[in-house]
Amino acid sequence: MKSRLEQQIEFILEIDKLKHVFRKSRLIRSERFENDAEHTWHLTVMAVLLSEHANAPDLSLPKVLKMLLIHDLVEIDAGDTFAYDVKGLEGKYEREQAAANRLFGLLPEDQRAEFMELWEEFEARETNEAKFAAAMDRLQPVLLNCENEGQSWKEHGITSEQVLERNRHIGDGSSALWQHARKLIGRAVEQGFLK
Repeated sequence: MKSRLEQQIEFILEIDKLKHVFRKSRLIRSERFENDAEHTWHLTVMAVLLSEHANAPDLSLPKVLKMLLIHDLVEIDAGDTFAYDVKGLEGKYEREQAAANRLFGLLPEDQRAEFMELWEEFEARETNEAKFAAAMDRLQPVLLNCENEGQSWKEHGITSEQVLERNRHIGDGSSALWQHARKLIGRAVEQGFLK
């Protein structure tokens, strides 16, 4: 039987694979696609900087950061599903649940339980922390697309209605950030980055 430390090290090495999961958004002013590890880093920095704009004044930032650090680990097995891929979204939760069971199952029992609970809380988007974490996850691609002249929106024929519908959950975590995102989306339409 593996020791606690051996289990933790095995998990740490396994999650290095997140660096090889590429998303549909490119880095700003770059031809290279962002990987999930970069996305995760960006979200955690955003949460630290923007937590003052959360709807909940008593938000637990450490819990938000933990959620953001683990929420996409399941994509090591399940892959990244493009937010607007209706067909790809079918069965997404089941694929990710199986991945969570395998990946978090590498950890010692107490940490496995904590990570699973945090991942499920993020997915449910019912607590203040989950709502704010999800707001960061939705806002970041909007920011990248606006800076990249609508790169992934244009490539996939995405409309402003789709972007507004997909990202309205930003407002559940932060009304101020949703108001700002809507302005950016409106500006993207005016500039022809989004139809």
